[in-house]
Amino acid sequence: MIALPMIIGGQKVYKEEKIDVIYPYTLEKVGEVPKGSPEDVEKAIEKAKTGLKRLKELSSYEKYKILMKVAQLLEERKEEFAKTVVYEVGKTIREARTEVERCINTIIFSAEEAKRIEGEYVYVDASPNGKGKKGFYFREPAGIVSAITPFNFPLNLTAHKIAPSIAAGCPFILKPSERTPLSPIMLCELFLEAGVPEEAVSVIPGYADVGQAMTTHPDVRVVSFTGSLKVGEIIAKQAGLKKIVMELGSNSAVVVDRDANLELAAKKSVLGGFALAGQVCISVQRVLVHEDVADRFQKLLKEEVSKLKFGDPMDENTDVGPVIAVDEVNRIQSWIKEAVEKGAKIETGGVSCAEEKTVFQPTVVVDVPEESKLFYEEAFAPVVTVKRFRSIDEALELVNRSNYGLQVGVFTNNIKNAWKFIQDAEVGGVIINDIPTFRADNMPYGGVKGSGIGREGPKFAIDDYTEIKMVIFDLNA
Repeated sequence: MIALPMIIGGQKVYKEEKIDVIYPYTLEKVGEVPKGSPEDVEKAIEKAKTGLKRLKELSSYEKYKILMKVAQLLEERKEEFAKTVVYEVGKTIREARTEVERCINTIIFSAEEAKRIEGEYVYVDASPNGKGKKGFYFREPAGIVSAITPFNFPLNLTAHKIAPSIAAGCPFILKPSERTPLSPIMLCELFLEAGVPEEAVSVIPGYADVGQAMTTHPDVRVVSFTGSLKVGEIIAKQAGLKKIVMELGSNSAVVVDRDANLELAAKKSVLGGFALAGQVCISVQRVLVHEDVADRFQKLLKEEVSKLKFGDPMDENTDVGPVIAVDEVNRIQSWIKEAVEKGAKIETGGVSCAEEKTVFQPTVVVDVPEESKLFYEEAFAPVVTVKRFRSIDEALELVNRSNYGLQVGVFTNNIKNAWKFIQDAEVGGVIINDIPTFRADNMPYGGVKGSGIGREGPKFAIDDYTEIKMVIFDLNA
């Protein structure tokens, strides 16, 4: 069993009251951490004020070296971190190793961006009252960052918040998901080992009261949250006058045009629909297929799903592991039942495994009505739905008929149809001839509508973690 402390201003803190960490596959306890409180948040913020001053004393190169050291330390312990991620999340060991590799890259990208936080000369004499004046601006740390992360990528999504924060010169207070606090605490220990000023690092596992204290405190300047739309809306209302970055949910669509490479589209849709048991905000959830090729595509899709091995996430051959908890299995089943009652058909799967309570068979549901939750809500499950369309305009309308707008994948060899989605899809990212699940960790990543505000990716996160300071010299004086 892994027992870890919380961290307040770089110091390890132990408490009697604990949060248990449960392995989703066996439902056995695998770890524990202290349960944080709003009082712990208050202490962390006071420490962070000193951390802000100490970070400002570091040069860009010094921050770069520290973050590169974090990446090196993680590289040396990557198998240990991967196994920890499996035990707390339930993703397969292969998926966990990929997450660790991505985390290393995210930290390296952040290190590089620490040397590229730039300003710009401003021609203030372009204004009638600017004659004789010279101006420029530069960026400085915005202040204390409150970061809240979800369970599905506890390591890499933590890195996406705290590594750019340090690169920008901002101390952070992190609340990881109460389900998956182990790898985030371990990662923050590496930040301290690499030389980040102690006062700049706090990790407080906890529940909604901790999150509320972190996001509403007047001394916090930036709130960065990844999670559900419902919680994001609550935070946005409570946070007050702060910089807010939110990466929220989605029900991402794939569009398969009549001239698409169907074999590629089917393979990719299975890859994107069932990775991490579908518990990814850009999982393939809605596949919209032109009616001329729908029968063939559905056959190919079913064949690809039949190849998946599901079960023990520590088995090197497993493709699909468990979902995070039994109550999620029950929710998934109820959503599928609702869709079927409204006219949908289960093509394959649709049931959980009797002996493995949190393992849900990879499922394909076809002819899903638009008024069912499987179409308009975020499933966050190993379920892919298929719906037919007659024209590319209808497909675009179906993509946009959503409260979410994160990314869309479009398989087509028609440049005009591709451009129609590039121009008119109400999303933050359009992926042509690949799935919406694609993400490079240095790209601007985020959505519109209910999918969020702002962009992640180290360079773009740093924009939100810094403030512009304008400087004017009056040479007439």
